[in-house]
Amino acid sequence: MSSPYLSVIIPAHNEEHRLPHTLESLFTYLNSQPYTSEVWVVENGSCDRTFAIAQQLTQYYERLYVLHEEKAGKGLAVQRGMLTAQGEFRLMCDADLSMPPQEIERFLPPALIGADVAIASREAPGAKRFNEPRLRHWIGRAFNLLIRLLLLPQFHDTQCGFKCFTAAAAERLFPLQTISGWTFDVEILYLATRLGMRICEVPIQWYFNPESKVRVGRDSLRMALDLLYIRSHWSNFPP
Repeated sequence: MSSPYLSVIIPAHNEEHRLPHTLESLFTYLNSQPYTSEVWVVENGSCDRTFAIAQQLTQYYERLYVLHEEKAGKGLAVQRGMLTAQGEFRLMCDADLSMPPQEIERFLPPALIGADVAIASREAPGAKRFNEPRLRHWIGRAFNLLIRLLLLPQFHDTQCGFKCFTAAAAERLFPLQTISGWTFDVEILYLATRLGMRICEVPIQWYFNPESKVRVGRDSLRMALDLLYIRSHWSNFPP
């Protein structure tokens, strides 16, 4: 059997309520496309019925696959999914589906050609945010400023949860990943820049979900320390 054109990887931690609607919307879109696709839900460290519900939903969606990881950590889940998927393009997708599925076409040919990595941006010209609290927005912008000062000066939004990789890029980058938490994608993008990969920011429409798993007070310090770790750990990469 040939590999699918697109793989969608959904990290799912305590997502029993949102996951059914997300998958319904996603498959409605994918089933209308001319290319082949698959969806991987990677449940990790949940204390609700996310894994059981995801397994049940495989009865309704032919190309839905479910993986289980004992440990929590969004980065760990995405890494597992990216290295298990078989698609020519591999898109990580937040379980809240804060980006409408129709935006996926922006990450693929013919809309986008030649990119090794395409990252959704809420800041690029043409992007739109909806319903985001002002305080949360400015905290996010402050964190992005820190990222730009320390690691990635060229990108204005590294933390949006939708990023697409060619198979070759995914299979080169994700075995190198060392961070299992929220800041994993900064590490991946930093490695991609060090390897000379072409990275494009794609402006999207993005809708804030109040059930976001990020807790600003709890996670901010850890994420800031991760940036210093990335800069130190990968300073001589590639050798």
